Amino acid sequence: MFGPRVGRPGLIGLAARTAVVAGTANAVSNRMGRREQQRAQEQQELQEYEQQQARAQAVAAQQQAQPAQPAPAAPANDVVSQLERLADLKKQGILTDDEFAAQKARILAQ
Repeated sequence: MFGPRVGRPGLIGLAARTAVVAGTANAVSNRMGRREQQRAQEQQELQEYEQQQARAQAVAAQQQAQPAQPAPAAPANDVVSQLERLADLKKQGILTDDEFAAQKARILAQ
């Protein structure tokens, strides 16, 4: 009695077609969103890398711009310079032989 239907799809066929189209659109939209998010993350990582490089270059430039500070005088040089000053004071006649010997012993005992 009823044969195959020819013409427009029925209600179930229309709902199935709509579901397929909607599902495909949703999948495409999700994929595009993930791609966009991935691109944004890559861009952010690139910017962070460039900032790190810029900071490293700034630090290197700052270190090159600062003159090297001389190393602190070694204690031996300090002792020698103190003894030289004592010898000069003795030569000038400011210190006597006994004062010179006492100060020399004090410096060497340090």
